[in-house]
Parts: sequence; C-alpha cells; structure tokens
Amino acid sequence: MPTPALAPLRHRPFRYLAVGRAATMLGNAVAPIALGFAVLDLPGSVRDLGLVVGARSLTNVLFLLFGGVLADRLPRHALMVVSCASAAATQAAVAALVLTDTATIPLLVALSAVNGLLSALAWPAASALMPQTVPAELLQSANAINRLGINAAMIGGASLGGLLVAGAGPGWGLLVDAMTFAVAGLAFSRVRVARVADPGAARSHPFRDLRDGWTEFVARSWVWVVVLGFLLINFAYASSVNVLGPAVADEAIGRSAWGLVLAAQTVGMVAGALVALRLRVRRFLLVGVLCMFADVLLLGVLAWTPSVLLLVGTAFVAGAAVEQFSVAWETSMQRHIPADRLARVYSYDALGSFLAIPLGQMAIGPVAEVLGTERTLLLAAGIVLVAVLGMLIDPAVRRLDSSPSTTGSEDRPDVDPTVSSTTAVSAST
Repeated sequence: MPTPALAPLRHRPFRYLAVGRAATMLGNAVAPIALGFAVLDLPGSVRDLGLVVGARSLTNVLFLLFGGVLADRLPRHALMVVSCASAAATQAAVAALVLTDTATIPLLVALSAVNGLLSALAWPAASALMPQTVPAELLQSANAINRLGINAAMIGGASLGGLLVAGAGPGWGLLVDAMTFAVAGLAFSRVRVARVADPGAARSHPFRDLRDGWTEFVARSWVWVVVLGFLLINFAYASSVNVLGPAVADEAIGRSAWGLVLAAQTVGMVAGALVALRLRVRRFLLVGVLCMFADVLLLGVLAWTPSVLLLVGTAFVAGAAVEQFSVAWETSMQRHIPADRLARVYSYDALGSFLAIPLGQMAIGPVAEVLGTERTLLLAAGIVLVAVLGMLIDPAVRRLDSSPSTTGSEDRPDVDPTVSSTTAVSAST
C-alpha cells in the first residue's frame, strides 16, 4: 500500500520544522527588497548596497563550515533557536535604525555581517535535522512538503516586501523580517528530537571535525560529483538568468514580460514539488540529475528565440525540474549519510553553491562584453550541459538506490567500516 503523501504532517517535530523553515524564508524574501530601498533612501549608492549585501555573503561563506561542525556537535534544534533569536535581534536593530533615521552604511554593513554569520550557523543544522523528524520511508514526502512551504513563503514574501516598502516604508519591512525570525525560533523550540552526537564523548578539535566531514564528503563519489556538477551549473545558470536575462528582456520582450517569465519559473517550482510529493522511483537521484537538462533548454531559448511564450514555457519546466532534483538530493543525502556527520557534509555542499553564484555573476558581464550576449548564453548552456553529462558518467549517480531500506554504509565500499561513526542514528529516528 503506497505511503500517503501528507503522512509526514502527522509527526509533530516535522510540522514545527516545516513551519520554522517557511517562516525564515518568508522573512528572507522580504528582507532584500526592504534593505535595498533602505540603503538607497539614506541616500546611498548601488556601491553602498553592494557592500551591505556583500558583507552578509562574506561572513556566510566564512562560517558555513564551522556551522556544520556545531550542528553535528550540539542539539540542532537548540542551535537554530539561538540563531533565530539572534537574527531577530539584529534585524530589529536594523529596522530601528531605519525607522529612526539613524542608520549609516557602516552600521548596516556590520549588522548585515552578523546576520550572515548567524545564517551560516543555522543552515546546516536546519538541513540535517529533517531525518530526525520523520521515519525513513517518509523522507521524500517530507522534503517535498518542506519545499512547497519554502516556495510558497518566497512567493508571499516577495509580494509582501513590495507592498510594505511601497505602503509603509522599508523600515517596517525589516521589522516584519525580524518578527519572522522570532516566529521561526518559537517553532524550532518545539522540535523535540534525540541528539545525534554522544554527549559523553570526548570533544575533538574543530579542525579534526572538519577533516572528518571532508572524509565523509569525498567517501561517496555521487556526493562530490554532484556538488562539483552543481558548482558549474550555479556558476553558469544563475548568472545568465539574473544578469543577462534582464538585458535580453529589455531588447526583446520587455520588462513586464520578463516578470511573467520569472513568475512562471516559480509556479513551476511549486508544481515540481507537488510532483515530487507523489513520485516513487528507486533511482530518484538519477531522475533528478536528468531533469537538469531543462536548464540547458531555457538558456538556449533565451539565446536564440526569446519569445514570451517559449520563455514562459521553458521557465516553468526548468522550475519544475529543479524541484525534482532538490527533493531527490535532500532525500539521498539524508538516507545515505550518517546522521552525526550529515550537517558537515551539507556545509561542504552549500559552500560549493554559495561560492559559485557570486563568482559567476561577477564574471558573466565582462565575458558578455567580449563575446556578445547570445554567445555567452550559449557558452553557459554548454557549461550546464557538460556538468549534467559529467554527473551522469559516474555509475554511483546512475545506480544510487533511493529506497528507504538503504543504509548509510551500503554505498561506501571504499570506507573501512571499523572507522565509521559509532554514534550515528538511523534515519528513522
């Protein structure tokens, strides 16, 4: 008998985790809009805004691996509560500065840097907590429901941010962002699960923990091959859509039509999560990787025939496709990585993604000036194509069994079982 798609909602820890993550994404969608206009109203320049946003990104990258170490050492829900409470305080401080007209660029840069650090500490914990909240056989459905909540929060947050900035001012938008972190902290405080680390075990040096996490990361070829592939995909795709996309729209379809394209992509993500909620295949990671060919299609259409209908259609397909991969990746990681090292592996995974996007966005402008927009988009499509094919070459990617019966050691023939973690708990905890 098939497992009901909404069965994860019967588990209280999962419900609170999903609510908390949706609340943080709602605030994260509001914040960039409010912060951008707050800086420009100081008055500030685009360069000043870049400093504020860049400070957050820099500390996020610098402390991400440390966040993975903490998440594998400490109770993950408690770490997320502390992070959310601190983030609520920093964002409330930013809101107060903006509302009282006392904000300065140095203050906003400093508070933004603190907020990036807090995000780095919480993200690995939030990702690694999922398998502790539902039985193993419900992980795919749980990840799909979580993605639905995140996508809905992003859509609602972007709309809410625009309304708040236009109607009340950017300071109130930042205050709402602070409130969402407070709500998330309350939700995370109700996620009561067992610890994955042995509280009585001797503490190793943090750098030893990082080394152990790296060993776990490279022990499975399907992990590092996919992360490397998506480093290339994020480098090429995100910069193409976010930087060159608006330029193409200005010349070919208009700004309002470009908004429809982005909206179609978001709707596709929601539809994709609904499909992933009910899809049942043994080699789910293979299906997810194959779906990423849709990004090649979208970049090709953007380069050759940028008509509104084609772009809207391919954007919808690309959005649905990335959700298949996202759910497949989360489920595969959670079923095959030992629970007490999962956060560190997630942190290495995120580091590759977070580094690739800004590097691509900085590089694509100069490249387009030399090659032209069309050739640059085709080059980006070629990079994505090579990345997907490279992932498919690895037999482990093609053969990984995503069924709930698999364990964290079945796909690790190259790892000595005597040195595997002895404190790891089952994904059904």
